[in-house]
Amino acid sequence: MQVILLQRVAKLGQMGEVVNVKPGYARNFLLPQGKALRASEENIKGFETRKAQLEADNLETRKEAEAVGAKLDGQVFIVIRSASESGALYGSVTGRDVSEAATAAGFTLGRNQVVQDKPIKDLGLHKVNVVLHPEVTVSVSVNVARSVEEAALQASGKSIQELAAEAEAQAEFEIAELFDEVGAAASDE
Repeated sequence: MQVILLQRVAKLGQMGEVVNVKPGYARNFLLPQGKALRASEENIKGFETRKAQLEADNLETRKEAEAVGAKLDGQVFIVIRSASESGALYGSVTGRDVSEAATAAGFTLGRNQVVQDKPIKDLGLHKVNVVLHPEVTVSVSVNVARSVEEAALQASGKSIQELAAEAEAQAEFEIAELFDEVGAAASDE
């Protein structure tokens, strides 16, 4: 099926291009979302008359998205979740969780704007992309921790696994010292 793109669509084309897509993709995604029109003679002529207005609207929304992106780029959002001792989450952090954290911090973000390469399933700092406009994408960090104190430690550069290893090493050292003291006392008698 041929459609005329009303805005830039990733991996498909730029505004105004006539492209071939599968009928289901056009019928279920592009047409209902207002991203494209069927490529009939009537629609092509109508698009040509509206093209200047569509390009002006696109430029305006892109400028707004770039302004918001400048403020949002590099922000760190804290998400508190329960996790095992090894740092594995009981569940995962989704785009909805990231958008709620951003909204709590004063940014307006929809969950469909958050793009994750893979689900976040462990504690730590994770990079997530946010698509504000088809041509504007920024990167934010998500600090996933069990508590606010733990989030502060992670932000300073320490991972939960490193902290657990340090605590375990300290405990083993104290046990070894205790056994050395007991052994020394036994040899004195």
